[in-house]
Amino acid sequence: MPLDLSVGKVVELKKQHACGSKEFTIIRTGADVKFKCNNCGRIIMLDRETAEKRVKKILVE
Repeated sequence: MPLDLSVGKVVELKKQHACGSKEFTIIRTGADVKFKCNNCGRIIMLDRETAEKRVKKILVE
């Protein structure tokens, strides 16, 4: 079953960002998902399949 990834949710990913943070805010969804790092503000974009695999847990709905 697909994970409910929607704009505004804060998630923890399995792999940490280069700055050391694992918390990201979802800023765009669709075939690709854009995440914004909550520590440094950088934006990463992953395809939906990879994003669903990398999400460890949803912190804020």
